[in-house]
Amino acid sequence: MKKTLLFLALSLFFVTALPAQKIASADLRQLRLKEDSLRKLSENLTLDSLTAGRMRSDSLFVRTLVRSLQYKNSFYYPFDSVLGVSHLYAPDSTFRIFTWLMNFDGIYSRQRGAIQMRTPDGSLRLFPLRDVSEFTENALDSVRTKDNWIGAVYYNIIKNSWNGKPVYTLFGLDDNNVRSKKKWIETLTFDERGPLFGAVSFTFEKDSVKRAPQRRFFIEYKKEATTLVNFIDEQNMILVDHLVSESDEPELAYTLVPDGDSEAFKWERGQWVHIDKAFTYKVDMTGADPYLGRPPVGDPILDAKGVKNEEKLKVKSEENKTKVKKKGD
Repeated sequence: MKKTLLFLALSLFFVTALPAQKIASADLRQLRLKEDSLRKLSENLTLDSLTAGRMRSDSLFVRTLVRSLQYKNSFYYPFDSVLGVSHLYAPDSTFRIFTWLMNFDGIYSRQRGAIQMRTPDGSLRLFPLRDVSEFTENALDSVRTKDNWIGAVYYNIIKNSWNGKPVYTLFGLDDNNVRSKKKWIETLTFDERGPLFGAVSFTFEKDSVKRAPQRRFFIEYKKEATTLVNFIDEQNMILVDHLVSESDEPELAYTLVPDGDSEAFKWERGQWVHIDKAFTYKVDMTGADPYLGRPPVGDPILDAKGVKNEEKLKVKSEENKTKVKKKGD
């Protein structure tokens, strides 16, 4: 057991130490100082009670971040202590994306972001992202560049491939307004000019009610609600909480909350294909109590009359011994 833990600790040390070895010692010292400044500025972005103070911190944060990234091989420096700012590496480590929220007055906010590419010589290749959500009437119908990005603070990124080219899917949160939030699913590809958002379509061809394909997908819901919009490895698909109105006013997004059901998207032929209902449950109510129904139960050792099932007890005992043995390895 101790040998296993020691091996894992050493493995973790070498894995985390390798990227730092690419950065020169003098640059690494400077990056640590910059990280300390970025950490304090990111705290002010959230905690400063004055709009002017938050705006000043945001401006300083951008300038300090760009200066930090200009150090050779800065791509490998994680900035782990800079909380409140999302910094996600692509699954294949070809780029990372920084995103954060700038809240102006509690009502109006804007997302900020930048994509840093990994380069062979460690030089900086950076694409600042300009959030134009507030000026966009229809965010679902167009492929976009770094200059007209539909902003979100990203919390996950996955990779697929189509025609030999990588397609990245981003999952992000948009604070939106005082009454509702949004969660976005956005695809990202690259060409010789830089990032392209929305190059891959979300289609609804399998829905009972057909609708036109979209370049990105979102849900808008009540500010206080908690929702799931993410890729689930076990299901190999994106799950999205199905929403209903608390007040029977579905046209008012700030009344929408999850109802316990799920929609989904599956990756098929280079597109995300929508599924109306992710799971179909069939419950056998034969002989069920009319009031209690047929609640889920475990695998009891005793039958309905309290008689012990010796064979089942033996099997369960062996299973428990195996579990204990595995824990002790």
